[in-house]
Amino acid sequence: MYLPALLLISFFIVYPFLDGIRISLTNWNGFSQSYKFIGLDNYKRMLQDPNTWLVLRNTLLYGVGSTIFQNVIGLLYALLLNQSIRMKAVARTIIYLPVIISPLIMGYIWYFFFAYQGGAFNDVLVWLGFERMNLLGNPDANIWIIVMVNTFQFVGVAMIIYLAGLQSISAEYYEAANIDGASRFQQFKNITLPLLMPSVTINMVINIIGGLKLFDVIISLTNGGPGMASQSMSTYMYNLYFSRQDAGYAATQGVLMMLVILIISFSALVYFRSKEVEA
Repeated sequence: MYLPALLLISFFIVYPFLDGIRISLTNWNGFSQSYKFIGLDNYKRMLQDPNTWLVLRNTLLYGVGSTIFQNVIGLLYALLLNQSIRMKAVARTIIYLPVIISPLIMGYIWYFFFAYQGGAFNDVLVWLGFERMNLLGNPDANIWIIVMVNTFQFVGVAMIIYLAGLQSISAEYYEAANIDGASRFQQFKNITLPLLMPSVTINMVINIIGGLKLFDVIISLTNGGPGMASQSMSTYMYNLYFSRQDAGYAATQGVLMMLVILIISFSALVYFRSKEVEA
């Protein structure tokens, strides 16, 4: 029963990854039929490349920032929409709706909102008598705009998972807590959160992986600019391969990206799984 899935995983994931490691040991330009093995030269170059540390920092900001915001906001949405309120089904649909839009399209939608010339945000500022703000061209702002857009698009996934977790908690726990005189905060701390830890684990791991490999939104909003200011590991790898025709070095960056995602996501999985045991 496992064999078809294992074959697919081996063909589309394991083999390309192993081949990527092989390419990272060459000077291949991505198109030529001839190339030579250069050993660990690309890895030495990577450690000496200042852009490596810049894109690594940005990638961690995208991953950690998106994960925190998506989980906090998604949990708040779930707690609110788990109550007996009117139109909650409509609200859930509206919050989840951005998930079905392509991240590339979502990025362009927000680009036309923040654009310096003709962007809705700046048009409102001018109408109010303020100067235009080049937020997408500001290295201190555009990273957080990318995090915000990614959060806006995928917070619905976190909300749905938390809602499923909340609805699996028996009402008897809360009835007993009310009899004992526990406050809402005490009920959340001692009942809701511990029993919700499996949902927290799923959301944290999914959000971390998604944030660390962020690509589409960056391309459509800033294209990694200005300069290298908002590049992630995935966009840097893309530019190395297709713009600079440096496939060997791009593969080296890809190996680093895989290791970063693997280490962080596995660490998060182990940590939050341990919290499930405590709960």
